[in-house]
Amino acid sequence: MKRLALCHTPTPIWHNRALDKLLGFELWVKRDDMTSGAAAGNKIRKLEYLLADALAHGATTVVTCGGLQSNHARATALLARELGLQCVLLLRIADPAAPPEPVGNLLLDRLVGADVRLFTPEQYRARAQLMDDVAREFSARGERAYLIPEGGSNGVGSFGYLTAVEELAEQQKAGELPEDLDLVAVACGSGGTAAGVAVGLTRFAELAMRAAAFAVCDDRAYFEQTIARIAGEMQGLDPTLDAQAALEALDIYDEYRGPAYGVPTAEQLDFVVAVARASGLVLEPTYTGKALFGLSRLPTKPKRALFIHTGGLPGLLAEAPLISGALARA
Repeated sequence: MKRLALCHTPTPIWHNRALDKLLGFELWVKRDDMTSGAAAGNKIRKLEYLLADALAHGATTVVTCGGLQSNHARATALLARELGLQCVLLLRIADPAAPPEPVGNLLLDRLVGADVRLFTPEQYRARAQLMDDVAREFSARGERAYLIPEGGSNGVGSFGYLTAVEELAEQQKAGELPEDLDLVAVACGSGGTAAGVAVGLTRFAELAMRAAAFAVCDDRAYFEQTIARIAGEMQGLDPTLDAQAALEALDIYDEYRGPAYGVPTAEQLDFVVAVARASGLVLEPTYTGKALFGLSRLPTKPKRALFIHTGGLPGLLAEAPLISGALARA
């Protein structure tokens, strides 16, 4: 698989005893919120492969999609500009006729000149067709568009987290990460990171016993199907991989996803504040906050776990009204 060098790697392994006390078990954190500067987060690992593939196919622009505060869309816009590519973002919003002021991820999208196109949730359901329409638009101009799915979650992109698991295994071998990990936990919004981690553990089984994906939207059945598809695509690209073994090594939890995507419970918001005040670790309420909350609430807690911090700081900075209540209660 072709890959660009876009990440600051290896990302650090972090441990805090005050956080262990809050959670009730030993937690080690893979700081993938430090993969880069403004583009930081888990998406950049996927984009190392996806953008390499785009360039290999002679693309002049990349097209992707997500919510208005999509971390993936922001990372794609920034890195596309870095590589001299145009970028079109198809973003979901309740009322496209009344877009909010650009803050958080959207501010960064606009800052680098991404072509931001807004769609209602109903229109967004046809995002595959919308992306195809953009590709035809560019083709008519004699240009080539490369389509990246929501979250960068397909077989190509998920190699980024197979590589991350290899990196973790090397850090464990170097003594930066202890042995006897019960699980590697990650937030799951589009399935690609979880698929890459699960497939990676089939190759580097000494790292941990299990992978755990904490859904932040949709249900377990949806993610079982989605992750199986992505893992199968990875095996299609590299027949030495074992997609079925990956699925058998993965536990998917949907009990902690909250009311909806991007909508946490009050208890989850309070947890985000408690973690920050106990340890200085900054989570956000859409992905990492829900996932670590879920890990801390498992009926049978691990003794020692690794949590992959997938970033999302710009999105948090756009959510002051959402989190202000939790700050008042703290």
